[in-house]
Amino acid sequence: MPNQEVLLEKISRVSDAMKSMKNTSINEQFPIGLIDIHLWEWPQGVGLYGLLQFYEATKDAEALEFLESWYNARLMEGLPEKNVNTCAPLLTLISLCELTGNKEYERVCEEWSSWIMDELLRTGDGAFQHMITGDANNGQILIDTLFMTVLFLAKAGVYFKKTAYVEEAKRQFLVHIKYLYNKQTGLFYHGWDFNENHNYGAVHWGRGNAWYTAGVMDFLNIIPIEDGLKAYLLDTATAQVRSLSKLQSEDGMWHTVLDDPDSYQETSATAAIGYGILKGIRYGYLDESYRDTGKRALEAVLQQIDDNGVVQQVSYGTPVGQDAQFYKDISISPMGYGQALTLFILIEGLRVPATE
Repeated sequence: MPNQEVLLEKISRVSDAMKSMKNTSINEQFPIGLIDIHLWEWPQGVGLYGLLQFYEATKDAEALEFLESWYNARLMEGLPEKNVNTCAPLLTLISLCELTGNKEYERVCEEWSSWIMDELLRTGDGAFQHMITGDANNGQILIDTLFMTVLFLAKAGVYFKKTAYVEEAKRQFLVHIKYLYNKQTGLFYHGWDFNENHNYGAVHWGRGNAWYTAGVMDFLNIIPIEDGLKAYLLDTATAQVRSLSKLQSEDGMWHTVLDDPDSYQETSATAAIGYGILKGIRYGYLDESYRDTGKRALEAVLQQIDDNGVVQQVSYGTPVGQDAQFYKDISISPMGYGQALTLFILIEGLRVPATE
């Protein structure tokens, strides 16, 4: 287990690299770029959440200053269209409401959380349709939505004291589990199509599974939750982690298609899964027997950080695919969420008892 000094040095490098991230090599296919940190989209939103965790763990004044300046600049520019993915930056923004008391931040969070409840497109069983910039994705739900939109809605419900928001967040976790969880494997499919009633390619995508492993642990610490639902969410997480532990490579990594060892190993999934496991153990949600799985993931992620703090072996943004080959063909590039999810597990590593 790396010592605190090593972890803090890596955390500093990874966060610095993320704060200056630019696209230098990929011809991006999406209307809003996914790499440049100074754009308002889901990868940047996850990245900011990583910096928030860095600030909360270390009280690093520069991290908080960066976050405030980032949001101030984006608000001055004007925000993009509202959809599932562009909600991602709000998870950090609402935490900044608590930290700074900024009324403009609060106004934005109130406006967007109200839009989620009243105007975000719904599909079967009232599930949030995974609408993205430039594409409504008719009838589609993805596991990603839980992290990109539902965590913010839950936190907004607590912050604004709106019980209906909290209850809707709970419902979304349940409906996404209903259609995306594979009882035979204990893993999650990437998506479900309500128009044709199928799980697309029925692929167990690594980062998709990681959104649940990491997201559910944060969700349980955001809202007050009754025992029965808490047990249900954690039973699902435990079954998933049990399967994930069997699929972990000897070097601690997971593959981008979890149960396909011919697919490449992928760092962002490894980091988020490891984070969820270690955090789950810390809060008593997961059994201690999985600690070695989490620690091996941490060690593996450390090996993917280059001298400049850039996290390697991260897959680019990934829409739902019709077969495993689609995921294998996704390009690899430094990404803000790769930096952020690495920060998640490094910071969680700081909280592992020193005796270990």
